Amino acid sequence: MNRKLLAIAPLLVFAFVCVFLYQGLFANPREIQTGRLGQDMPAFNLPDLMQDGKRWTNESLKGEVYLLNVWGTWCPTCLVELGYLTKLREQGVKIIGLYYVQGYDADFDGPFDMQALRTDVTDMLGRAGDPYQFNILDLHRTLSLDLGVSGAPETFLVDKNGKILLHHTGDINPRVWRAKFAPVMQELN
Repeated sequence: MNRKLLAIAPLLVFAFVCVFLYQGLFANPREIQTGRLGQDMPAFNLPDLMQDGKRWTNESLKGEVYLLNVWGTWCPTCLVELGYLTKLREQGVKIIGLYYVQGYDADFDGPFDMQALRTDVTDMLGRAGDPYQFNILDLHRTLSLDLGVSGAPETFLVDKNGKILLHHTGDINPRVWRAKFAPVMQELN
């Protein structure tokens, strides 16, 4: 019996690898989904980017449907999507920014220059449009890591109970909005 099992084991491994690779042929490499779909927003308590002393928590965001848009001034794709996101805000879509600080490490970089960041953010949003109700600063990327963020831009659709309904990696543009977000938003209204 053991010899038959040993003889069949390589064939089973080969079959498993073939099925795995076959599925990969039809996967969309741009479609990265968070493991948090259908789950509540992770617990967080983070500062407002522009207002000293103001903090935001997952509990303070409950009560309204909103988009959580992960972005940064260093991100050229974020710059491109700001115009369309601003149009969505004008149509009544609530958009909250989660500012993703790239490349900062308190252990190596020393004190963070908040004023320089605020100036960069104000300049960029002044030029390209400001879609955000407010911006949450994720300096140490704790919330971003909990959400499974791999970069920017990424956008999460969160319902009024704080449940993550959608996750999109890449810019939000008219095509993405119509195909992915608009149908779910219509169901929520």
